[in-house]
Amino acid sequence: MEKYQEIERTIIKKFRKSIWSRFVKAVKEYELIKENDHIMVCISGGKDSFLLAKCIEELHKHSKIPFEAEYVCMNPGYTPKNEKQIIENAKLLNINLKMFKSNIFDVVDETTTGSPCYLCARMRRGCLYKEAQRLGCNKIALGHHFNDVIETTLLSMFYGAEFKTMMPKLHSENFEGLELIRPLYLVKEDDIIAWKNFNELTFLNCACHFTEKVSQKEEESKRKEIKELIKKLKEGNNRVDSNIFTSAANVNLDTIVGYKKNKEYHSFLDEYDK
Repeated sequence: MEKYQEIERTIIKKFRKSIWSRFVKAVKEYELIKENDHIMVCISGGKDSFLLAKCIEELHKHSKIPFEAEYVCMNPGYTPKNEKQIIENAKLLNINLKMFKSNIFDVVDETTTGSPCYLCARMRRGCLYKEAQRLGCNKIALGHHFNDVIETTLLSMFYGAEFKTMMPKLHSENFEGLELIRPLYLVKEDDIIAWKNFNELTFLNCACHFTEKVSQKEEESKRKEIKELIKKLKEGNNRVDSNIFTSAANVNLDTIVGYKKNKEYHSFLDEYDK
């Protein structure tokens, strides 16, 4: 048995409950993949996106719903070392990777004086949508997982003064006919790390060259703070992370002071005396 086949087997055997079942549940529960979808699976080089690619491949083999998938990596200006590692991992995992290049890192470096992350993320997303259109895809799949969801929820509360979460799927506002999906929505990061370590795989942690230019203090991002907070809270209540996740699907509007719908604000006073 080839190495990639052994790795594939661990997803549906050893990690069936923690990864495969949760992946399949998300696909079904949120209706992420439908008949005749043409999906561009986005691979950044990290553990999450490579696992996503293998899960999509497995689903493609066994699903009764016909769909097609493209496995794509956008190179926004990776160092030759990082680019080589991505290509080698794709070969190791037997993924038919298509890589295209952009100059995003250079553009962001020249135009941004503060934190480059926001502009870089927007530009990367735009490039991915354009490539998906070029390939004739109607969906792009990203490797965001359960922990990304709950961390984003708390970040919006603590630093954005609003309650919002990361959706399992959403329509693009700027690219008509394209939809973004997150099939690892229910998979926890610890289980992805366990899969990676069990198979003795090494992926990129961060291929962004901007991190080389910032101080250690600046590297301690707000998301890292949230990770540590959740970890601390779980010492007293092991279901804290699951409760945060579930709360976004269990909102009691009778106890909400206000909310936004289609960018329009609604107050509890609107119907208070009715």
